[in-house]
Amino acid sequence: MYGKIDIQELAKFGNLEFIAKQVVEGFITGMHRSPFHGFSVEFAEHRLYNTGESTKHIDWKLYAKTDKLFVKRYEEETNLRCRIILDTSSSMYFPEITDEYPLNKLGFSIYAIASLIELLKKQRDGVGLTVFEDKVKLDTAIKSSVAHHRLLYHELEKLMEPQASKLNIPTSIVDILHEAAENNHKRSLVIVFSDFFGNESLEELTDAFLHLRHNKHEVLLFNVMDKKHELDFDYPNKPTNFIDLETGKKVKLHPAGIKQAYHNQVNTALEELKLKCVQFKIGFVDVDIEKGLEKVLQEYLVKRQKII
Repeated sequence: MYGKIDIQELAKFGNLEFIAKQVVEGFITGMHRSPFHGFSVEFAEHRLYNTGESTKHIDWKLYAKTDKLFVKRYEEETNLRCRIILDTSSSMYFPEITDEYPLNKLGFSIYAIASLIELLKKQRDGVGLTVFEDKVKLDTAIKSSVAHHRLLYHELEKLMEPQASKLNIPTSIVDILHEAAENNHKRSLVIVFSDFFGNESLEELTDAFLHLRHNKHEVLLFNVMDKKHELDFDYPNKPTNFIDLETGKKVKLHPAGIKQAYHNQVNTALEELKLKCVQFKIGFVDVDIEKGLEKVLQEYLVKRQKII
């Protein structure tokens, strides 16, 4: 469809806002050559023309270029409200950053969120950011101003700074989802970046999903994983020490001896969660940190197209 955007290469430039702009521009350019070229993300000041409305504000120059009818958009038009929720518990710091693995799950999520903010900005949608571990660490308003976007980029950049004491911090995603359902009084798109490694049961997660849907929110969950290690369980064929980053518990295992049982258990849990999401019309998307950001941006646009 289009080439992978190498965020590890872009990361050398440092500035998160600049990286997000490059990712989004590359993504939009790629969309012109893909089945998704119908999305009008490149038109910050236009929306698709609806049959029967006045033709007064149709942009005929844009029609000549695209062979599609777009209406000029004005500041007062109401757009999407988006609440992005980021899990920063200890398990999101996997894998340990090395020369071989320069990006962990948290870093991937931060780049993805920064890119979504850039897309939301292009479409003049309001965005707010919630950051949580075992409790909420940051919860901003939903706004669309330039100053607000800069604040969000600044907060995300702070999360990328080296942290010395991020072990043994659990997650509490169920409580956070309930808070999001209650605190966002207007209908919003709630996007969550997490690995869903917590002690909550499927029933507790289901209650949180029901709360969000009852309050009319749309929900898109990104299950962030290092597929090679966390799903495929690809480790050297020798006794290996495994540490639970959120509890500190250690166990020494031979990967080959438990690989199939582990794989079966993880897949069963994921399938049960995905089934619940389908039941409540919640988007659930697996994203592999080694596969680039295109899937995140694409799934967001598909979701947005359905609800606007």
